Amino acid sequence: MDIEPGELTVGQLAQRSGVAISALHFYERQNLIISRRTSGNQRRYKRDTLRRVALIRIAQRVGIPLAEVAAILALLPENRTPTRQDWERISECWQAELDKRILHLEQLRDDFKDCVGCGCLSLDRCALANPYDALAAKGPGPQRLVTAGGEPCHPGKCA
Repeated sequence: MDIEPGELTVGQLAQRSGVAISALHFYERQNLIISRRTSGNQRRYKRDTLRRVALIRIAQRVGIPLAEVAAILALLPENRTPTRQDWERISECWQAELDKRILHLEQLRDDFKDCVGCGCLSLDRCALANPYDALAAKGPGPQRLVTAGGEPCHPGKCA
């Protein structure tokens, strides 16, 4: 079978990681994971590839583009699997972006039902919240949900 100790076939990696074989092939084409080829041209993965695949899946789940994942993984020497210390540095790199995404989701959850920030879809409330379209003077977009610089903020807390 041409498999060395500590290696997995693509089927085994798919089964253990919960990722389709086609997705693993895609990850490999994107240089997110690597394999060696046997004399019969079959893929063999180091067992620690499971950790790289888990990191990729976690990043995808929170909406981090694969290009960003690839850029972070490319910083690891010799394409090795991230250690605990590497993961801490990676998560620090993504902290600001994740905080911004969390705020956007909180806005959607808490504020969207009442007002979209005068863009304006809250026709029944707009005459009171934005008489004579006064927010238009601040510029385009949902003025109640973004700062002057375009960063998200909670309604009533934007400057």
